[in-house]
Amino acid sequence: MNTLAIDIGGTKLAAALINLQHEISLRTEIPTPAHAEPLALEQALAHLVAVYEGKAQRVAIASTGIIDKGILTALNPDNLGGLNQFPLQATVERLTGLPCVVLNDAQAAAWAEYCHLSAQFKHVTFITVSTGVGCGIVINGELLTGPHAFAGHIGHTQADPNGPMCGCGRVGCVEAIASGRAIAAGAQHDLLGKNAREIFALAQEGNKQAQQLVARSAQAICQLIANLKALLDTECIVLGGSVGLAQGYRLQVEKQLATLPVAFHVPVYSAHYLHDAGLMGAALWSEYRAV
Repeated sequence: MNTLAIDIGGTKLAAALINLQHEISLRTEIPTPAHAEPLALEQALAHLVAVYEGKAQRVAIASTGIIDKGILTALNPDNLGGLNQFPLQATVERLTGLPCVVLNDAQAAAWAEYCHLSAQFKHVTFITVSTGVGCGIVINGELLTGPHAFAGHIGHTQADPNGPMCGCGRVGCVEAIASGRAIAAGAQHDLLGKNAREIFALAQEGNKQAQQLVARSAQAICQLIANLKALLDTECIVLGGSVGLAQGYRLQVEKQLATLPVAFHVPVYSAHYLHDAGLMGAALWSEYRAV
């Protein structure tokens, strides 16, 4: 049996076939529609799934935003154009004619990484630092979703009461300081207009402002990890996302975490499934739900 796994992010839509041996094939990507209207996202999804017609028996979707009973709502309007109450599951089932499961992308990635680490840990927390900041939490081998599927949206906890306004409407959220969008938004002078990838490259070359922007992001994630350790007593943290997996980023987080009191220390790993954690987690979750 093949699962068509789809990962909907703020920057790109990715899809792949994943078989029962958890092998990934026929991976494709297209850009996420900018400031998407519902019709634009539906058209993009139709284009994406057309490649896989007749090749899968079910669909599993990992998507940014709040996913409640198959309905997608973007908490931060900067991501997915502020889509509200978009019938994601029903839309994809109509486009493919296949049964479909849907969950938040960070929750999906957390499930994938937990499945990889389950021989060592029963309490695993995944943090994605990418276009936004998200989280998935596994406690005692169970994925925490919450009654309204809101669990894990730690990017919208406060990091700095005097910080920048976040797209969700709160001030100083972790996402408004640590995400790829936030890193780019904080750029000034010679870095103005550069994206997070370019800023990371300049930081590697020794640009002081770029290094400060990256360090500010890593510090916010370090403090977030300490808060999660105090709240959940999680056994390990897994970092993913384009920023979280960037060269040297995890090391910066670990160095800052090491300066905190020992009670807040927790091992930090890079995502085993790298940028495919959401895809793999969605497929694994669909298998788990089918048992």
